[in-house]
Amino acid sequence: MLTVVAATQNEHKLRELRDILEKSGMKVISQKDAGLEKTDVEENGETFEQNSFIKADAIMRLSGMIAVADDSGLEVDFLNGAPGVYSARYAGEHKSDLDNNNKLLKELSGVENRRARFVSVVTMVYPDGRVIYARGECPGTILEAPRGKGGFGYDPLFLPDGLDKTFAEVTQEEKNSVSHRAKALEKLEELLK
Repeated sequence: MLTVVAATQNEHKLRELRDILEKSGMKVISQKDAGLEKTDVEENGETFEQNSFIKADAIMRLSGMIAVADDSGLEVDFLNGAPGVYSARYAGEHKSDLDNNNKLLKELSGVENRRARFVSVVTMVYPDGRVIYARGECPGTILEAPRGKGGFGYDPLFLPDGLDKTFAEVTQEEKNSVSHRAKALEKLEELLK
């Protein structure tokens, strides 16, 4: 079984990476399990691909093990792709998911075109220099008010195409069957074969 270190401090992302990659025969361990203290990596890239690589490469170098990282975010058509790579800090550094959601709702107040997509780029970096990128997208619509108590980030506002529930209303299994991260990880699995 291939063991990889997840380059994330986000427990939600760690759980999703484990749930999906372990079905492919990979053991996903946390940075702590790899003997790394809390490691903050500055995400200063301009694309999801760049940020995902920055995180995976840093953790691979620190651990000496294969590392996998996800960089993901929400792209809203009316906002020309914003918040994009700034999704986690859309309302400012150290702001909450609620702050980000409120800013997004304010930006879209009165707007008819609420089309959006969640994007995920998963990057796997090997100690021998190999790098594998996989991108997944999940199209949907931004609601006018949040629905649901589950999930994280923009999940209460995002209604994915083909479902009548937001990402905050579905089970983890339902989300993993259609999410941007699941699609990226499926592509990663194909590339690994």
